[in-house]
Amino acid sequence: MFGGVIAVLLAVMIYRVVPYLEIHNVEVGDTAPGFELTDDSGQGMSLSDFRGKYVLLNFWATWCPPCVEEMPSLSALHERLKDQGLVVLGISVDESEEEYKRFLDRARLTFPTVRNPERSVSSRYGTVKYPETYLINPEGVVIRKYINWQDWNRPEIVNYLNSLL
Repeated sequence: MFGGVIAVLLAVMIYRVVPYLEIHNVEVGDTAPGFELTDDSGQGMSLSDFRGKYVLLNFWATWCPPCVEEMPSLSALHERLKDQGLVVLGISVDESEEEYKRFLDRARLTFPTVRNPERSVSSRYGTVKYPETYLINPEGVVIRKYINWQDWNRPEIVNYLNSLL
């Protein structure tokens, strides 16, 4: 009995810890790790699809209150700057597909988002706390890293992004 409990606890620990063993903290100046994911419609999406554009890559989850709080301003930023060439891309680490889809139905995000419950992409960036956002230049280099919730409509953020575009 006791051995079975230990085995279950060990299995749960391995399931939760293994994705983080590959962690490399991506910092400003690093090349952004590439990725390929599939969205809910079966459409493939990769970072290389957006080469030549500025990409604002946001890691988030529906169970993360600061993530949910910043989504409206992230959508507004996308609407404001998409025609100038900014790509806003969200990667959710939600394990529950149902919760993820329910949130998307309610939030009506205007930017593309995909789900990566294995956290393989966020772990390649070194992201373990959410939200975390990386600004990647057209050459694929991280030029800004935003840790925690942001109001993406703040003039200093919008002006900075406008100056790049």
